[in-house]
Amino acid sequence: MTTEAAIHVQGIQKSFKDLHVLQGVDFEVQAGTIFALLGSNGAGKTTLVRILSTLLKADGGTATVYGYDVAAKPGDVRESISLTGQFAAVDEVLTGRENLVLVARLRHLKNPGAIADELLARFSLTDAGDRKAATYSGGMRRRLDIAMSLIGNPPIIFLDEPTTGLDPQARIEVWQTVKKLAGQGTTVLLTTQYLDEAEQLADRIAILHKGTIIQNGTLAELKQLLPPAEVEYVEKQPSLEDVFLALVGETGETGETGDSGETATTDADTVSHGKELR
Repeated sequence: MTTEAAIHVQGIQKSFKDLHVLQGVDFEVQAGTIFALLGSNGAGKTTLVRILSTLLKADGGTATVYGYDVAAKPGDVRESISLTGQFAAVDEVLTGRENLVLVARLRHLKNPGAIADELLARFSLTDAGDRKAATYSGGMRRRLDIAMSLIGNPPIIFLDEPTTGLDPQARIEVWQTVKKLAGQGTTVLLTTQYLDEAEQLADRIAILHKGTIIQNGTLAELKQLLPPAEVEYVEKQPSLEDVFLALVGETGETGETGDSGETATTDADTVSHGKELR
Protein backbone atom coordinates (compact mmCIF):
# COMPACT_ATOMS: atom_id res chain seq x y z
CA MET A 1 0.00 0.00 0.00
CA THR A 2 1.37 3.41 -0.95
CA THR A 3 1.02 6.66 0.98
CA GLU A 4 -1.92 7.57 -1.26
CA ALA A 5 -5.48 7.59 0.03
CA ALA A 6 -7.10 4.15 0.05
CA ILE A 7 -9.70 5.49 -2.41
CA HIS A 8 -9.19 8.55 -4.60
CA VAL A 9 -11.98 9.79 -6.88
CA GLN A 10 -11.61 12.77 -9.20
CA GLY A 11 -14.09 14.11 -11.72
CA ILE A 12 -16.05 10.86 -12.16
CA GLN A 13 -18.91 11.19 -14.64
CA LYS A 14 -21.55 8.71 -15.75
CA SER A 15 -24.66 9.09 -17.88
CA PHE A 16 -27.28 6.68 -19.13
CA LYS A 17 -28.45 8.19 -22.42
CA ASP A 18 -29.91 11.58 -21.42
CA LEU A 19 -29.82 10.87 -17.69
CA HIS A 20 -26.69 12.40 -16.11
CA VAL A 21 -26.23 10.37 -12.93
CA LEU A 22 -22.73 11.49 -11.91
CA GLN A 23 -21.47 14.90 -12.94
CA GLY A 24 -17.93 15.25 -11.63
CA VAL A 25 -17.59 13.48 -8.28
CA ASP A 26 -14.49 14.13 -6.15
CA PHE A 27 -13.47 12.70 -2.76
CA GLU A 28 -10.79 10.72 -0.91
CA VAL A 29 -11.04 7.98 1.70
CA GLN A 30 -8.17 7.48 4.12
CA ALA A 31 -7.08 3.95 5.02
CA GLY A 32 -8.71 2.40 8.08
CA THR A 33 -11.63 4.85 8.20
CA ILE A 34 -15.37 4.67 7.58
CA PHE A 35 -16.50 7.00 4.81
CA ALA A 36 -20.25 7.47 4.35
CA LEU A 37 -21.68 8.49 1.00
CA LEU A 38 -25.02 9.98 1.96
CA GLY A 39 -27.78 10.66 -0.53
CA SER A 40 -31.42 10.09 -1.37
CA ASN A 41 -32.69 7.38 -3.70
CA GLY A 42 -31.46 8.02 -7.23
CA ALA A 43 -28.57 10.24 -6.14
CA GLY A 44 -26.03 7.96 -7.86
CA LYS A 45 -24.56 6.15 -4.84
CA THR A 46 -24.84 2.63 -6.24
CA THR A 47 -23.62 3.76 -9.66
CA LEU A 48 -20.49 5.18 -8.08
CA VAL A 49 -19.86 2.00 -6.07
CA ARG A 50 -20.25 -0.08 -9.24
CA ILE A 51 -17.64 2.09 -10.95
CA LEU A 52 -15.20 1.81 -8.04
CA SER A 53 -15.66 -1.97 -7.91
CA THR A 54 -15.01 -2.23 -11.71
CA LEU A 55 -18.54 -3.44 -12.51
CA LEU A 56 -19.25 -0.32 -14.54
CA LYS A 57 -17.06 1.99 -16.62
CA ALA A 58 -17.09 5.74 -16.03
CA ASP A 59 -17.63 8.16 -18.90
CA GLY A 60 -15.01 10.54 -17.55
CA GLY A 61 -12.70 11.24 -14.62
CA THR A 62 -10.32 8.94 -12.76
CA ALA A 63 -10.47 6.74 -9.68
CA THR A 64 -7.89 4.69 -7.82
CA VAL A 65 -8.60 2.00 -5.23
CA TYR A 66 -5.72 0.75 -3.07
CA GLY A 67 -3.39 2.56 -5.44
CA TYR A 68 -4.73 0.86 -8.58
CA ASP A 69 -6.53 2.68 -11.38
CA VAL A 70 -10.01 1.15 -11.71
CA ALA A 71 -9.96 1.50 -15.50
CA ALA A 72 -6.37 0.43 -16.20
CA LYS A 73 -5.97 -2.31 -13.57
CA PRO A 74 -9.42 -3.73 -12.78
CA GLY A 75 -8.02 -7.14 -11.83
CA ASP A 76 -5.77 -5.67 -9.14
CA VAL A 77 -8.69 -3.61 -7.83
CA ARG A 78 -10.89 -6.70 -7.53
CA GLU A 79 -8.20 -8.50 -5.54
CA SER A 80 -8.08 -5.59 -3.09
CA ILE A 81 -11.79 -5.12 -2.39
CA SER A 82 -14.98 -6.80 -1.36
CA LEU A 83 -18.47 -5.62 -2.27
CA THR A 84 -21.61 -6.22 -0.23
CA GLY A 85 -24.71 -5.15 -2.11
CA GLN A 86 -28.11 -3.99 -0.89
CA PHE A 87 -29.42 -7.54 -0.53
CA ALA A 88 -27.69 -10.40 1.24
CA ALA A 89 -26.11 -12.76 -1.31
CA VAL A 90 -26.18 -15.94 0.78
CA ASP A 91 -27.29 -19.38 -0.40
CA GLU A 92 -30.29 -20.16 1.79
CA VAL A 93 -30.13 -23.90 1.01
CA LEU A 94 -26.68 -24.12 2.64
CA THR A 95 -25.84 -23.68 6.30
CA GLY A 96 -23.97 -20.61 7.44
CA ARG A 97 -20.74 -22.60 7.71
CA GLU A 98 -21.22 -24.15 4.26
CA ASN A 99 -21.66 -20.68 2.73
CA LEU A 100 -18.33 -19.59 4.18
CA VAL A 101 -16.54 -22.79 3.18
CA LEU A 102 -17.85 -22.45 -0.38
CA VAL A 103 -16.47 -18.93 -0.79
CA ALA A 104 -13.12 -19.91 0.74
CA ARG A 105 -12.82 -22.78 -1.75
CA LEU A 106 -13.75 -20.50 -4.65
CA ARG A 107 -10.90 -18.22 -3.56
CA HIS A 108 -8.57 -21.27 -3.52
CA LEU A 109 -7.64 -20.72 0.13
CA LYS A 110 -6.13 -23.36 2.36
CA ASN A 111 -8.08 -24.76 5.33
CA PRO A 112 -11.53 -23.43 4.30
CA GLY A 113 -13.13 -25.13 7.31
CA ALA A 114 -10.85 -23.30 9.75
CA ILE A 115 -11.52 -20.01 7.95
CA ALA A 116 -15.27 -20.58 8.23
CA ASP A 117 -15.06 -21.41 11.94
CA GLU A 118 -12.99 -18.29 12.66
CA LEU A 119 -15.46 -16.04 10.87
CA LEU A 120 -18.46 -17.64 12.56
CA ALA A 121 -16.86 -16.88 15.92
CA ARG A 122 -15.86 -13.37 14.85
CA PHE A 123 -19.43 -12.52 13.84
CA SER A 124 -21.13 -14.30 16.78
CA LEU A 125 -22.67 -16.95 14.51
CA THR A 126 -21.01 -20.10 15.88
CA ASP A 127 -24.20 -21.45 17.48
CA ALA A 128 -26.08 -20.93 14.19
CA GLY A 129 -23.28 -22.22 11.95
CA ASP A 130 -24.93 -25.58 11.26
CA ARG A 131 -28.36 -24.11 10.60
CA LYS A 132 -29.56 -23.34 7.08
CA ALA A 133 -29.20 -19.67 6.19
CA ALA A 134 -32.92 -19.63 5.35
CA THR A 135 -33.64 -19.83 9.09
CA TYR A 136 -31.50 -16.77 9.92
CA SER A 137 -32.97 -13.42 10.95
CA GLY A 138 -32.31 -10.40 8.76
CA GLY A 139 -29.46 -9.21 10.96
CA MET A 140 -27.83 -12.64 11.09
CA ARG A 141 -28.11 -13.02 7.33
CA ARG A 142 -26.50 -9.64 6.78
CA ARG A 143 -23.69 -10.48 9.22
CA LEU A 144 -23.09 -13.74 7.35
CA ASP A 145 -23.06 -11.82 4.07
CA ILE A 146 -20.40 -9.44 5.39
CA ALA A 147 -18.41 -12.36 6.80
CA MET A 148 -18.40 -13.97 3.35
CA SER A 149 -17.16 -10.70 1.91
CA LEU A 150 -14.17 -10.68 4.27
CA ILE A 151 -12.80 -14.07 3.22
CA GLY A 152 -9.31 -13.41 1.90
CA ASN A 153 -8.90 -10.33 4.12
CA PRO A 154 -9.58 -7.55 1.58
CA PRO A 155 -8.20 -4.21 2.80
CA ILE A 156 -11.18 -2.27 1.40
CA ILE A 157 -14.87 -3.14 1.63
CA PHE A 158 -17.82 -1.44 -0.07
CA LEU A 159 -21.15 -1.65 1.78
CA ASP A 160 -24.00 -0.49 -0.44
CA GLU A 161 -26.94 0.43 1.85
CA PRO A 162 -26.27 -2.54 4.15
CA THR A 163 -29.21 -1.94 6.52
CA THR A 164 -32.00 -1.41 3.98
CA GLY A 165 -35.11 -3.25 5.16
CA LEU A 166 -33.65 -4.35 8.51
CA ASP A 167 -35.43 -3.91 11.83
CA PRO A 168 -33.89 -1.75 14.62
CA GLN A 169 -32.15 -4.69 16.31
CA ALA A 170 -30.62 -5.94 13.05
CA ARG A 171 -29.45 -2.42 12.16
CA ILE A 172 -27.57 -2.18 15.47
CA GLU A 173 -25.98 -5.59 14.83
CA VAL A 174 -24.71 -4.40 11.44
CA TRP A 175 -23.49 -1.09 12.88
CA GLN A 176 -21.47 -2.95 15.50
CA THR A 177 -19.98 -5.17 12.80
CA VAL A 178 -18.96 -2.19 10.66
CA LYS A 179 -17.31 -0.47 13.63
CA LYS A 180 -15.33 -3.63 14.38
CA LEU A 181 -14.13 -3.80 10.77
CA ALA A 182 -12.73 -0.27 10.90
CA GLY A 183 -11.22 -0.95 14.31
CA GLN A 184 -9.29 -3.84 12.78
CA GLY A 185 -7.90 -1.61 10.01
CA THR A 186 -10.34 -2.28 7.16
CA THR A 187 -11.26 0.72 5.02
CA VAL A 188 -15.04 0.97 4.67
CA LEU A 189 -16.96 2.96 2.06
CA LEU A 190 -20.59 2.94 3.13
CA THR A 191 -23.50 4.23 1.07
CA THR A 192 -26.70 5.07 2.91
CA GLN A 193 -29.85 7.15 2.75
CA TYR A 194 -30.24 7.06 6.54
CA LEU A 195 -28.89 10.18 8.24
CA ASP A 196 -28.62 8.51 11.65
CA GLU A 197 -26.56 5.69 10.13
CA ALA A 198 -24.00 8.12 8.73
CA GLU A 199 -23.98 9.98 12.03
CA GLN A 200 -23.40 6.80 14.05
CA LEU A 201 -20.71 5.23 11.88
CA ALA A 202 -18.77 7.61 9.68
CA ASP A 203 -15.44 9.30 10.27
CA ARG A 204 -16.24 11.49 7.28
CA ILE A 205 -19.50 12.09 5.40
CA ALA A 206 -19.95 13.19 1.79
CA ILE A 207 -23.38 14.32 0.64
CA LEU A 208 -24.14 13.29 -2.94
CA HIS A 209 -26.90 15.32 -4.57
CA LYS A 210 -27.85 15.57 -8.23
CA GLY A 211 -24.66 13.86 -9.34
CA THR A 212 -22.12 15.90 -7.39
CA ILE A 213 -20.66 16.04 -3.88
CA ILE A 214 -22.18 19.17 -2.39
CA GLN A 215 -20.41 18.87 0.97
CA ASN A 216 -17.73 16.67 2.52
CA GLY A 217 -16.45 16.66 6.09
CA THR A 218 -16.66 15.26 9.58
CA LEU A 219 -19.99 15.37 11.40
CA ALA A 220 -18.73 18.27 13.51
CA GLU A 221 -17.63 20.19 10.41
CA LEU A 222 -20.98 19.67 8.71
CA LYS A 223 -22.90 20.85 11.78
CA GLN A 224 -20.85 24.05 11.81
CA LEU A 225 -22.36 24.96 8.43
CA LEU A 226 -25.62 25.88 10.20
CA PRO A 227 -26.15 28.92 12.45
CA PRO A 228 -25.63 28.41 16.20
CA ALA A 229 -28.72 26.96 17.83
CA GLU A 230 -30.73 28.48 20.62
CA VAL A 231 -30.63 26.29 23.71
CA GLU A 232 -33.55 25.64 26.05
CA TYR A 233 -34.25 23.10 28.76
CA VAL A 234 -37.16 20.85 27.89
CA GLU A 235 -38.33 17.46 29.03
CA LYS A 236 -37.01 14.73 26.80
CA GLN A 237 -39.56 12.03 26.05
CA PRO A 238 -38.34 8.56 25.00
CA SER A 239 -38.75 7.79 21.32
CA LEU A 240 -40.54 4.68 20.10
CA GLU A 241 -37.14 3.21 19.20
CA ASP A 242 -35.94 3.83 22.79
CA VAL A 243 -39.00 2.00 24.12
CA PHE A 244 -38.64 -0.87 21.64
CA LEU A 245 -34.96 -1.47 22.39
CA ALA A 246 -35.51 -1.12 26.14
CA LEU A 247 -38.17 -3.81 26.03
CA VAL A 248 -36.46 -6.35 23.76
CA GLY A 249 -32.79 -5.53 24.31
CA GLU A 250 -30.40 -4.34 21.61
CA THR A 251 -29.72 -7.87 20.35
CA GLY A 252 -33.25 -9.15 20.92
CA GLU A 253 -31.82 -12.12 22.84
CA THR A 254 -33.32 -11.21 26.24
CA GLY A 255 -36.49 -9.79 27.61
CA GLU A 256 -34.61 -7.41 29.89
CA THR A 257 -35.48 -3.75 29.84
CA GLY A 258 -31.85 -2.78 29.28
CA ASP A 259 -28.29 -3.60 30.29
CA SER A 260 -28.80 -2.08 33.75
CA GLY A 261 -32.29 -3.50 34.21
CA GLU A 262 -33.78 -0.02 34.40
CA THR A 263 -36.71 1.14 32.34
CA ALA A 264 -36.66 4.28 30.24
CA THR A 265 -37.38 7.42 32.29
CA THR A 266 -38.25 10.99 31.47
CA ASP A 267 -35.53 13.46 32.30
CA ALA A 268 -34.41 16.97 31.51
CA ASP A 269 -32.02 17.29 28.67
CA THR A 270 -30.55 20.06 26.61
CA VAL A 271 -31.92 20.13 23.12
CA SER A 272 -31.52 22.50 20.26
CA HIS A 273 -34.19 24.37 18.35
CA GLY A 274 -31.81 24.89 15.45
CA LYS A 275 -31.42 22.51 12.57
CA GLU A 276 -28.89 19.71 12.69
CA LEU A 277 -27.85 16.87 10.45
CA ARG A 278 -29.70 13.89 11.80
